[in-house]
Amino acid sequence: MRVERARYFLAAVETGSLRAAAARCGVSQPALGQQIALLEEELDVVLLTRSRHGVRPTPAGQALIEPLRRLVAAEEAVRESAMESSGTYRGRVQIGGVTVTVETIIAPVVGRLRQYHPGLRFAVREGASAAVEADVLDGALDFGVVTMPAGPPAPGLRRIPLISAPVGAYVPTDHPLAGRDRIQWRDLATWPIVTMRAGTVMWETLHRHVPAPDVVVQAMSARTVKVMVGQGAGVGILARFDTSADIADVVWLPLSDAEPVHLCLTQRQDSRPSPSALIVRRLIRARAGELAVS
Repeated sequence: MRVERARYFLAAVETGSLRAAAARCGVSQPALGQQIALLEEELDVVLLTRSRHGVRPTPAGQALIEPLRRLVAAEEAVRESAMESSGTYRGRVQIGGVTVTVETIIAPVVGRLRQYHPGLRFAVREGASAAVEADVLDGALDFGVVTMPAGPPAPGLRRIPLISAPVGAYVPTDHPLAGRDRIQWRDLATWPIVTMRAGTVMWETLHRHVPAPDVVVQAMSARTVKVMVGQGAGVGILARFDTSADIADVVWLPLSDAEPVHLCLTQRQDSRPSPSALIVRRLIRARAGELAVS
C-alpha cells in the first residue's frame, strides 16, 4: 500500500472536499481522486461518498480513519529514525511557544539537539497561544507548543495533548491566604490580581471564573508574574510548572475548583515537516513525557 494514498484519503475526510484536499496536498484534483480510487480498489471497499456538497466517509471509510492515521504516523517515525541514525540533521526549524513551554520544553530540546547536531538552526518565537497557532496555520512556524485554548482548533490545525498542570495562586508568605492548604476562585474576588496579559489562556480562565477581577498587572511571562507577587503587587494566577523563575518568600496555593491547564503541540493537519522538524517534534513529546513523570 502506498502511504501517500492514505494521506490523500485523510485529507479528503478532514476537508470534506476533493478540491480542498488536492490544494492541501499540492496535487491536482483528478490526480488525488485517482489515487483515492486506487486505494479503494486496493482495499476492496468504498471509502468516500461523493455529492455536490463534497465528500464524507462511508461506514467502512470511517472505520479505517484511525488505522490509516497510524500508518501515516508509522511512516513518519521510520523516516525520523533513519535520519537520526544517519546523523544528518541540518537546516532551520521554526518553533513557537508560550513562555513556560519555551523554558521547560523547547529550550532543553534545542540544547540537546545542538550538542549532537551542530548543523541545526532554530527560530523560536514567543507569544500568546492564539498568536502562535495563527502563525502555525499561516505556515510561518513548523509547529507550536502552547497552552491549549478552551475552544476547538481552527480548521486545518491539529492539537496533540502533551501534559497538564494545576492552576493556582502565588502569594507572599505573609499574605492572609498563605496559611491555607488550598483556595477557591471566590477567594480572589477582593484581591488585586497579577496574571498573564489579555489574550492568553490564563487571562481567559481567570475572567471565566471571577467576575470583573481587579487585574493590576498584565504580565508578558510567568517569571514577571512571580516577581510582581514577590514585590507585593498582588496575587499571581498561574498554572504550576517548575521553572527557573522561582522567587523566594512566595508560596503557591492550588485552586480546588479550577480545571487544570493543558499543554499541547499544535501543527497544520496537512504539514509535511522536514526530517529535522520531525525529530524536534518527537523530542518535544519525549521531553513533555519526562516532565509528566518527574
